[in-house]
Formats: sequence, structure tokens, C-alpha cells
Amino acid sequence: MLNALEKVFKSRLRIAVVLLTILLFIGIIGFKIISGFSWIDSIYMTVITVTTVGFGEIQPLDNQSKLFTIVLILTSVLIVGYALKVITEYLISKNDINELKQKKMQKKIDILSGHVIICGYGRNGQQVAKKLYAHDRDFVVVEKREQVFEKIKNDNFNCIFGDATEDDILVRAGIKRASFLICALPNDSENVFVVLSARQINPKIRIISRAYDEASNSKLKLAGANNVVLPGNIGGSHMASLVVVPDLLEFVDNLSIIGNNGVNIEEIPVEKLYDVSNIKTILELDLRKKTGCNVIGYKDSKGEYQINPDANQKLIPGSKIIVLGRSEQIQDLNSIYNINL
Repeated sequence: MLNALEKVFKSRLRIAVVLLTILLFIGIIGFKIISGFSWIDSIYMTVITVTTVGFGEIQPLDNQSKLFTIVLILTSVLIVGYALKVITEYLISKNDINELKQKKMQKKIDILSGHVIICGYGRNGQQVAKKLYAHDRDFVVVEKREQVFEKIKNDNFNCIFGDATEDDILVRAGIKRASFLICALPNDSENVFVVLSARQINPKIRIISRAYDEASNSKLKLAGANNVVLPGNIGGSHMASLVVVPDLLEFVDNLSIIGNNGVNIEEIPVEKLYDVSNIKTILELDLRKKTGCNVIGYKDSKGEYQINPDANQKLIPGSKIIVLGRSEQIQDLNSIYNINL
């Protein structure tokens, strides 16, 4: 409906521009042929006639020129009036349509729960959004730069225009219902401020923040961030690893973690695998036999990790397992246990 209204107004605006162009063209040619004016004088006479500014004539007009001028004035009153009406309506409607679009977007955001809020749509923010979109996760982007905000809308992502450091903007993004907050703002001090605000509004939310300076790491953790990522350190460590263990790193890089197809690693809450009222072990679950997937990691309810856990490890409520397998094996796992990740 909104797109249809935009098309109607744009069509009327094009008609108004075409009519004005034709009017000016006829006026210039008319004064040139009928009155014998030069091109400059013809343009001048046409403009002052169409705009009815009341300046004097270049030279006295003969009867033919007077009749032509009368017709041009009457026609211009109609066309210019129509053009002004259309332009005014278009400007007003554009604001109304943008407001309606924003209200529609806000309604979509208001029904989200357990979603991710991304503060900042720079390079890191864009990468996060694309990964989450590929993984079919709900998210909302908060961005205060108008040009960047328009890009987010063109990408058809849920978005809020405003400063993430303001509490009401975070509330509009649904922070009270969100599960994750990702701070990807270009300034560490802004990230600290957002983390502080977010932690106060929703004490249970998991906060991941980026940092430019290593000194900001402790400040962000103190402010309430669960994880702090330093892209510069990750990049340097990655390059060093390519020298020390190139084949191992290449193998890890080839693992697909996020996406609709070709996923090789999954993190799965044990509640999705069996009825936790009767505790089972990894051996009893027997994922290897059922799906071909291998359990390579275990995270208990306190957040403690175990790499290559023992087969007798009990899968207690609130814990998760990390499985590795070929993409078709992961798909079998999701299908057998109706896992919607």
C-alpha cells in the first residue's frame, strides 16, 4: 500500500515537471517566432510571464504578441498552480509515508523476543547483521547516521534511527526482551556507555562489545560486557597462526559455522536432545551412531567448557554440547531432534 502511494505521487510529480517543461518550451519558441526576440530575450520574457513577477516588457508588444502572452499567462497559472499543489502534496506525503513505514517497522520490532540488538552499522556491524541473517536470527540495528540508516532500510533489516547511548532508543529496540546486545560503535567510550545502560535496563542480557584499545577491555568488562572482541588482536593472531600452524588454521577456516546450508559445527542445548528429567550421558545419547556427528565440546550450566569431553559426561539441564560433522550429518541431527537453530 505504501509503495503504491509513493508510485502515485511520483507519477503526478513527473506529469507536473513535464507540463512545466512544455510550457517553458512553448513560451520561448512563441516569443522567438511571434515577437522576433533573441533567444535570451525570449527566455527572459517566458520566465517573467510564467512566474508573473511583474517586470516590464523588453519592448512594446504587437497585438499577436499580446494575445500569445495572455494565453501563456492563463495557461501558466493553471500549470504552475497544479505543479505547486503536486509538489506540496508530495513533500507532505513523503513525510507521512516515512512516518508510516517507521511505525510499521516499530510494530515488527515490538513483537520480537529473544532477538539480537546491533548498535552501529559500520564494517563490524554489517558483518554481524549478514551472519545473523544467514542464520535466520531476529535482530534490530540501531544507527544514528542518516545515510547509513537508509542503507539498512534498503537491506530490509529491522532498524531504529537514533543514538544507542540513549536509553529510550534501546527500549524502542526491545532491549527488555532481547537476548543479546552487540556494541559495534566506532568509539570505545560510546560502547562503554551503551554497555552500562544496557546492563541496567536488562541485567540478564548477554552483551558482546568490540574495542579498539586494549585498555578498554577491562572497562567494558567492568561496565557489564560478557565478551569483549578486539578485531586488531584477532587479525594479528590469525596471521601469526598462518605462519606457525598454517594447515590447522586452514582446516578451521574451512569449517562453516553459520549459514542455512553447509554448516559443520553446532552448539546445542541438551534440552533439545532429550528429556532432562532423566539425566543421560554423552555415551547414552549416542549421537555418533544416530547422526554421524561427534561431540567435541561441552559447556556446563556455570559456563565452564570441556574440550573433547569424556563419554560418561552427564548432560545436565542448562548445559550445551558442541558437535562437529559434515553438513549432511548436521542436517540429519537437526531433522531427527527437530532442532530449529
